[in-house]
This record gives sequence, structure tokens and C-alpha cells, in this order.
Amino acid sequence: MIRRYGVGKRLSEMVTYHGFLYLAGQVATDPSADVKGQTEQILKQIDELLEEGGANKKGILSATIYLSDIASFSQMNEAWEAWVPEGHTPARATVEAKLAKPEYKVEIQITACNGMSQHGHGHDHNH
Repeated sequence: MIRRYGVGKRLSEMVTYHGFLYLAGQVATDPSADVKGQTEQILKQIDELLEEGGANKKGILSATIYLSDIASFSQMNEAWEAWVPEGHTPARATVEAKLAKPEYKVEIQITACNGMSQHGHGHDHNH
């Protein structure tokens, strides 16, 4: 069953299906912060969404990080590396991109799983 969280006219903040969590790109609620500060805010928002979907950051499968200026890569990574669980790092891509508003310096989109997939319970083997 598909479940949608934070449904808006344009997007949902998160969509879950069969134990997978697809998060919308997250941006800082206070974009006056620097790159590290914006990244920290975004990671906290991701933690909250994962919890709502019954997951945690160890279940993150992939992450795409958008930076308005690739020169801020190391500042973003300072916050990221303090947050990401050692030994459970996701597949990741980081790219420079024009974001929706000039004050946004970072946007992060992730896909995760909560380990609650319907598969592997002795049925539905033809998926």
C-alpha cells in the first residue's frame, strides 16, 4: 500500500511503499544559516521523517545532495560525516545545482527502507 506524508498540491514530503521510504528533497527551514548549519537542519528533518516512516538512518539506501556551490562540499561533509552512521553509509551523489531559492545552499533527497518489506515471508515469490 502506498502511503503519503505531508501531501501538498505539488509534492508529498515522503511516500512509503513495501518498506521503502522515498523522501522529497529537503531544504533548511532557516536558510539564513551557513552551509554546515543548513545541512544540520536538513539531516534533523530527515531523521524526523524516517522516524515517522518507521525507519532510521541505518536504513538509508541512497542520497543525492545538491549544493548551490560545489566549493561548499567540505562544509556540507562536516555535518554529513558527523551524522551518517559508520558502516551504514548510503550510496551517494553530490552535484552542484541551482536550487529553488537563492538562499538555499543545500538540498538532500534520500531513499531508505524500514526493514518491514512484505517480501521474504514465504509467499509472493514471483515479484
